[in-house]
Amino acid sequence: MTETQDLRTFWEDRYGAMTDPTNGKPSGVLERLAAGRVPGRALDIGCARGDDALWLAAKGWTVTGVDVSQTALDIAADRARTVGLADRITFERHTLPETFPDGSFDLVSALFFQSPMAFDRARVLELAARATAPGGLLVIAAHNTAPRWRMADHDHRPAFPTPEEDRAATAKSGHVWREIEVGLSDREVTGPDGEIDTVKDSHVILERVS
Repeated sequence: MTETQDLRTFWEDRYGAMTDPTNGKPSGVLERLAAGRVPGRALDIGCARGDDALWLAAKGWTVTGVDVSQTALDIAADRARTVGLADRITFERHTLPETFPDGSFDLVSALFFQSPMAFDRARVLELAARATAPGGLLVIAAHNTAPRWRMADHDHRPAFPTPEEDRAATAKSGHVWREIEVGLSDREVTGPDGEIDTVKDSHVILERVS
């Protein structure tokens, strides 16, 4: 089995095993930044079961949602049909960065686009930056720390990207950017047994100048 097949198999199995519905809420950083912008074309990288894509479509955006898992995409597409948004969203399966959606977009989001399986994240973010249209917004968020109940497993502590690493990946696009946020922020999370902890997220939020 190749590395690419491993990645696909992992995420197909992960989404196939999910029985609980999503909470239906968009990512907080996306809601905060996109709410006041004029809707246009949006690209949701790692769209999973469609929460962000459906929220954007409901706000008037024309959305392309991308994921490696066909299972996740099928669930997202069914949800879009159920709420009458299927005509505003196109779902595409891509094993990034080997393939990538065509076109340019007024909003590109790569939110918590991380995997325990190896892939070239920096190259994906470079392509995301290249796909951002002039005047468009690029929103990248990543886990930078894990809650204490996950960090208890010393053998499976993930390596988290830093804002500096993600910003460097976007710089390879050659575009000129206005930096809106590049750094870390705190977020409160609740564990499986009701535990509360504070984690840090990495944000790289840019507006393309030229």
